[in-house]
Amino acid sequence: MATSITYTALPGLPLVEPGDDLVAIIADGVRRAGLDVADGDIFVLAQKIVSKSENRYVDLADVTPSARAYELAEVVGKDPRHIEVVLSESAEIVRTRPNVIIAAHRLGFVMANAGIDESNIRHDDGSQRLLLLPENPDASCETLRTGLIGAFGADVGVIMNDSFGRPWRNGVVGVAIGCAGVPSLQDMIGRPDLFNRAMRVTEIAIADELAAAASLVMGQADEGQPVVHVRGFRSTVPVNPASALVRPKERDMFR
Repeated sequence: MATSITYTALPGLPLVEPGDDLVAIIADGVRRAGLDVADGDIFVLAQKIVSKSENRYVDLADVTPSARAYELAEVVGKDPRHIEVVLSESAEIVRTRPNVIIAAHRLGFVMANAGIDESNIRHDDGSQRLLLLPENPDASCETLRTGLIGAFGADVGVIMNDSFGRPWRNGVVGVAIGCAGVPSLQDMIGRPDLFNRAMRVTEIAIADELAAAASLVMGQADEGQPVVHVRGFRSTVPVNPASALVRPKERDMFR
């Protein structure tokens, strides 16, 4: 296990547009930061720049609200077109209250507004756009990892992070919604503790912990630091995708 881990935000990254080459952008950022890249390093990317590069935009002018969207709009106080996009990305609406929809995304994440956002995106010519999550965050991370290995000649990992709220706790934290080349979840059940008592339920969300620390470096507003280089994490835990972090509904005590 690592005794120290270093997180470094890549400076001077441009605003990402659809079709941009994120591997090239990251490589330029690494050079500007004066970093070397070695086996075992990890790059944590904000979900938003991956979605932008994959052109996951929806223009509200192209959305026709359903009756269900109008119904929820009365409760939530949002544009029914926005709600229709949330519904299209959701498997279930879990909770609603003024200005908030908690939805189970089609990928299994339980999150506000199905991860759909309109902050930190360009709205040109008076358009109203929303940005969706990537179609398959784990696959996006695997593609990026392949490109970064080619660019640096090092066996690196990739994590895509996003900000989630939590039951019973104020504030948001970074979590991993995609990863590649990094263990996302460590099963500690059966392992002895300091007093040789076997652990019964403990699992460690490794990718979430790495993502949360990176989120502190990225910031949440106008910092403009959506990629963080991580060095020092070591683990012998088998690699698994971020989808392993999604708790099945039948084991979810809050739904």
